[in-house]
Amino acid sequence: MILIALGSNRSGPWGSPSETLARALVELDRGELKLERASRLIMSSPFGKQNQPSFVNAVAMIATQLTPQALMEKLHEIERSAGRRRNMRWGPRTLDLDLLDYHGVIQDEPGSLTLPHPGIAERIFVLKPLAELAPLWVHPVLGESAATLLAKLDQAGEGAEI
Repeated sequence: MILIALGSNRSGPWGSPSETLARALVELDRGELKLERASRLIMSSPFGKQNQPSFVNAVAMIATQLTPQALMEKLHEIERSAGRRRNMRWGPRTLDLDLLDYHGVIQDEPGSLTLPHPGIAERIFVLKPLAELAPLWVHPVLGESAATLLAKLDQAGEGAEI
């Protein structure tokens, strides 16, 4: 199972954040990428840098023969097409695509892509759509489902469907 988190809180060349995520899902179903399913869109508070607009988030399940690194390069290409500029960590963005899990691969070597994504367990905006999309998914390192990890977080006011 290959899982991608999507987020946007700034309009760009593809339109509003909701329109941008809809277009990103189309892009995740082109060429070497095959979109299998996607969660519903949710609204969430910013993570990290608080003084910015709320985010629209989702999680997608895709299939591809690309390696994890080649897939990350493809995700960065899609982000750039949507107007993403990497200026500020956790700042506003037109599109953010994160590789959450790649068939349960565990990879944590300096200078390379970390898998699974290290922030999954602390992010409601990832866990809520992930629990909806793939209820049987289990975190490769922690050994717990998205629903179990989500239950450990304070969800007050977070993750309203749009």
